[in-house]
Amino acid sequence: MTRQMTGAKMVVQALKDQGVEVVFGYPGGAVLPIYDEVFQQNDIRHILVRHEQGAIHAAEGYARSTGKPGVVLVTSGPGATNVVTGIVDALMDSIPIVVLSGQVPTFMIGSDAFQEGDTVGITRPCTKMNWLVKETDKLAETIHQAFHVATTGRPGPVLVDIPKDVQFATGTYCEKPKAKTDHYAPRVKGDPEMITKLVELMETAERPVFYTGGGVINSGPGASHLLREFAEATGFPVTSTLMGLGAYPASGKSWLGMLGMHGTYQANWAMHDCDLMINIGARFDDRITGRINAFSPGSKKAHIDIDPSSINKVIHTDVPIIGDVGHVLEDALKIWKSRGRKVNREALARWWKQIEEWKAVDCLAYKPSSGVIRPQHALARLEALTKGMDRYITTEVGQHQMWAAQYLGFEDPNRWMTSGGLGTMGYGLPASVGVQIAHPDALVINVAGEASWLMNMQEMGTAMQYRAPVKQFILNNERLGMVRQWQELLHGERYSSSWSEALPDFVKLAEAFGCKGIRCDNEADLDDAIRDMLAYDGPVIFDCLVEKHENCFPMIPSGNAHNDMILGDAKTQGVIGASGAVLV
Repeated sequence: MTRQMTGAKMVVQALKDQGVEVVFGYPGGAVLPIYDEVFQQNDIRHILVRHEQGAIHAAEGYARSTGKPGVVLVTSGPGATNVVTGIVDALMDSIPIVVLSGQVPTFMIGSDAFQEGDTVGITRPCTKMNWLVKETDKLAETIHQAFHVATTGRPGPVLVDIPKDVQFATGTYCEKPKAKTDHYAPRVKGDPEMITKLVELMETAERPVFYTGGGVINSGPGASHLLREFAEATGFPVTSTLMGLGAYPASGKSWLGMLGMHGTYQANWAMHDCDLMINIGARFDDRITGRINAFSPGSKKAHIDIDPSSINKVIHTDVPIIGDVGHVLEDALKIWKSRGRKVNREALARWWKQIEEWKAVDCLAYKPSSGVIRPQHALARLEALTKGMDRYITTEVGQHQMWAAQYLGFEDPNRWMTSGGLGTMGYGLPASVGVQIAHPDALVINVAGEASWLMNMQEMGTAMQYRAPVKQFILNNERLGMVRQWQELLHGERYSSSWSEALPDFVKLAEAFGCKGIRCDNEADLDDAIRDMLAYDGPVIFDCLVEKHENCFPMIPSGNAHNDMILGDAKTQGVIGASGAVLV
């Protein structure tokens, strides 16, 4: 039977049919018919944010922590343009997001009507696909297509722009099974010949490394289990991009730590000296490669990715395998086992001996303090006091983000939510709310810097309204820390606009929102203050006053080779270069 209903009702019904439980949004004139339908049902929960950018970052947190698509509902004009930053963020980090935006009536499009904007034109470069729906009969099928595109292949954001007259008009509802989605069918199975070639290289490699990325997590928990099985069976070392943390456990015996600009000494050197690099679901971004012509010279490179455009885009690949990480790893493991589970054990033993020497450098060591809290110590203590808990971590963007990646250990996928490719300040607080809405009984902590946190601080109102007990752990150095670090190291210590002369009292700010505020400025009090934060059954703003001029190391200066790292205090240790000498 066909069903007749208004466009607004179609939107809600399509969301129900897609299994949507939560929508993050902000109402306005062009979406009021949809909001009226949301009001008249109880299956879908709507979370009213304080700013549309907060809505899409919350949806990103929800999506990344659940593996389900995040859904955003906003009005036309500024409502839609306010989500553009989040759309680009989701595109860069491969997060499945469905944005539903209102639009002025079809007969007013192009007339510069009130709150009109060319939403489809604006978002065309930053979505996987977008649609302007001008016929009510096509609305439901378009929404079903949007979910299919967002979640299939390399995940990403999509947008459906819905004029107000289409919402009011009556049309025929298209059921989900009848929606046409076969126009987008990415390849998920890898080429058997290429997978066999990879296995052959693995059997003889002397210095192999698994280089893993967010694609392992996006493929689902099965891919992470397969990666762990492969690493355990072969004895190959494993490193990861920022987006891939948790795909392989931080406690695993093959773990080298994160690689890249602020990666560990051993991970970057292993990538440089390997003779077989197996890229699993990563995209060779510039924060990993450093200077491309000096990246991992002499190695054979295999690249497993579901996105064909990522293959050979940055780094030439000897063994390109287009397919879903989970499917490819499953097939590779079967082929490897069928051929006798062979690896070069003697060479691997020598390789691990070299890796242990690199580990002995202890690149994440930091100087003890005499009272002043070092940010590394704050995160080391947060890790120690929350280890083993049902914990999810979000971050803002900056030094604190890199320290969190270095000092917090992730044992499972979908527990680490951060803005990687775009580096969006203001991401962490709303993302933490989205994660908490998805996991109401879990411990959700947003590791923040005071500058980045202030960009979307209004979302504490959302946390309070929906009783989301998110913990905001702010490393407050009264500086734009990463900007200041680059100015110190690369711009002659000319600190142009990288400090804040007017910061709020975060404890009073917390009280103004109605939540708990904690301030700690002494290392001796830190553990008790963290325990106080964890014990409080509600949102907390924790103002952790840290050393103002601490730098985040290791660091690969932009434009340098990925094994030219600054370690520790740059003024005393210099740059450790490819020869092992101090480069200064």
